[in-house]
Amino acid sequence: MILALFDTSPRAASPRGVAPRGVAVADPPPDVASPSVPEVSVPGAPAREVPVSEVSVPEAPAPEIPAPDVHHPRVDCMADSTVGLTFTVRLFDKDAREIAASQVPESAAVLLRLRHHHGPDASLRLPLTPVAADGRLRAILPSTTQLPEGRWDAYLSLADEEPQRLLPGVHDLRSLVSGGSPSDAHAWLGVRIPYTTKNGNLAVRAWLRRPHAEAGTLRVEDGAMVLRGRLHGARLSATACLEALPRDTAASPVRVAVRPDSEGDFGPERAPEGPERTPEDADARHSARDFTVELPFASLLPGHQAWDLWLRPSAYEEPVRLARILDDIPDKKRIFTYPSRRVSDRDGAIHSVKPYYTINNNLSVQVTTENGQAERE
Repeated sequence: MILALFDTSPRAASPRGVAPRGVAVADPPPDVASPSVPEVSVPGAPAREVPVSEVSVPEAPAPEIPAPDVHHPRVDCMADSTVGLTFTVRLFDKDAREIAASQVPESAAVLLRLRHHHGPDASLRLPLTPVAADGRLRAILPSTTQLPEGRWDAYLSLADEEPQRLLPGVHDLRSLVSGGSPSDAHAWLGVRIPYTTKNGNLAVRAWLRRPHAEAGTLRVEDGAMVLRGRLHGARLSATACLEALPRDTAASPVRVAVRPDSEGDFGPERAPEGPERTPEDADARHSARDFTVELPFASLLPGHQAWDLWLRPSAYEEPVRLARILDDIPDKKRIFTYPSRRVSDRDGAIHSVKPYYTINNNLSVQVTTENGQAERE
């Protein structure tokens, strides 16, 4: 037996015509048993009125909050264990009262500009978002963002106004002091150190290197310097050496063998055997990252010039610049100073030899004669 169910509830007749606040559409056909039957429009059918509330109207975007009058914006910086940076921004009005995040346009951002450079890669915009805990604004520079090497000046960007320099606040760089850095799984090593410029503004010193030779403890002895270090992004081989390259002349490089610090890390690895074995395979039997090297000062004489120090992981690989960047000190030249040593050459002339860090935190050695000039970059 088949039962047919019909809707017997009363229906109000649809008004016809076009109401002053309505939209005229065609009356729908009578209800049918299956909801899958599409609604059809019958030519000449009377129209029914649809309330405006049923018509989908795109919402207009909320108007941008006008930028407040900001004076002396200040930012606190915190580095994480992977060398990412968090910027917490505090804004003040002309009476030094703090401005709430709700008064700041959504387009607000920290703007980083690479000093003395132009183009699309010379600026980076980091959006500012409110911090629920205290109502301040926060921007994040992830460790995975490749920031080209150089000095980046920090600005506050509000709407269409001219960006203004950010002032430094409290810097929490404890993770840098403990040696925080991207892991060797990264294709590059990036370091960012916030600091205060000589004009009192905030800037970020950035390095981007792969591989990287980090200089560690350095001792100046009577006739040599002894350096300990670590190689990141590569492994030392049996033919690894330190290279001192003269900066201004065509003199030959000075090469000194590197001694691995850990015999466990420098142990043998499986290498091909037989007639197909190559010198590269012989190097592959050994690998290490930590090293010690001693550079005799007499090997840099005679001369009146700077020597830049590099680490060559093997005889078949490109050299890597020796530098000290894995800490919280952006300018090593003024902090790490070493004594000079007087060394005589074969002709009996006296030279002064002194290791130092350049303005880019690279390690070099300056050789001067008795009336030599001051230390270079």
